[in-house]
Amino acid sequence: MAFDPNVATAQYIDSLGPAALQKAHDYTVGKEWMLLWALVVSAVVTWLIVRWGILDAIDRRLPERRKNLRAFVLSFIFLIVSGVLSLPWTIYDDWWRETGYGRTSQPFADWLGQNALSAAITSLVLAAFMVGVYWLIRRAGKRWWIWSGALTAAVMAFVMLLSPVLIEPLFNKYEPVPPGQVRDTVVEMAKRAEIPPDKVFMFDGSRQSNNFTANAGGVGSTARVAISDVALKSASIDEVKAVTGHEIGHYVLKHTWSGILFFAVLAMVLFWLAEKLYPRFARAFGSDAKIDDPRGVPVLFFLISVFAVAASPFINTFGRTLETQADMYSLETENRPDALASALVKTAEYRYPRPNAVEEFVFYDHPSVERRVRVAMDWKAAHPDPTAAK
Repeated sequence: MAFDPNVATAQYIDSLGPAALQKAHDYTVGKEWMLLWALVVSAVVTWLIVRWGILDAIDRRLPERRKNLRAFVLSFIFLIVSGVLSLPWTIYDDWWRETGYGRTSQPFADWLGQNALSAAITSLVLAAFMVGVYWLIRRAGKRWWIWSGALTAAVMAFVMLLSPVLIEPLFNKYEPVPPGQVRDTVVEMAKRAEIPPDKVFMFDGSRQSNNFTANAGGVGSTARVAISDVALKSASIDEVKAVTGHEIGHYVLKHTWSGILFFAVLAMVLFWLAEKLYPRFARAFGSDAKIDDPRGVPVLFFLISVFAVAASPFINTFGRTLETQADMYSLETENRPDALASALVKTAEYRYPRPNAVEEFVFYDHPSVERRVRVAMDWKAAHPDPTAAK
């Protein structure tokens, strides 16, 4: 009987069973609604910080001439205060709900400690970024938003350069893949892609999540491929090859640089909109700060939140494009469509595999698992294994 990609795809997805599919559906749809609820939380937090006059009180204690210092201090304090005010929501979203759906087994104390560390690092980086934004507003005039793209690209490149060596090791332990067949296979794959063996790692991703994950990150000399111990523990050798091939694809296809360019352009659009819309939002929240005044940073960050939600279909389309390219790289270099499909099905437990077209376009930063499996099955049909007929 001729191989039918449609039938094979349906069999892979149906292998999860009705209960698992329903659970994945409920989890995914809930996540989508929570994006909107998070925007409501952000609006409430912004309103509280502005109405309480927290930044106004601190600003009066800072020297007016030290504009960069004012921008950094006010931005940093805003980010810390907003993080504290949002903590109940963050606990529910990132820990309670994830625990309830079996997506994490991380103890609450460990999660809280890592969340605090992440918030501190993020606040420092974003506060430094905002110093640059306010400097551009003061020095570049009405066209400051054009230069914001270059600033965004520089900061992203800097963070991606340092993250693998300075930030990520604070949250997880990265080490070479243990000796054995898996390591030999991955090292051989890395060599073919001109990636040094010491840039392929295993990390204890099970500390935070039970999800089947891997990633490619870093820039230049700090670029590396990292596979979660969850993936290695539950994957066959062929699945490891397929997943690692996908991640190496991100590296070889230079998706990090594509991402920096994409978000640099997006930043210019965002800050152009901020230039136009800031006065209306400031009045709505009761702020008398102009756009060049760091006291208005809560309003500016809320505008960023609104824009992120509005732009999510475009951001997600970009993400799906890169993921499709990485899948194809894995198929072309490793030619393991069934292994790629079975590995993808394991991710369907936390990403509903059969969304409708609108839902996938708006909310999915990866193609749906069903779509990705179908691509793998189409590849299998077009590239039959010659040994299968023997």
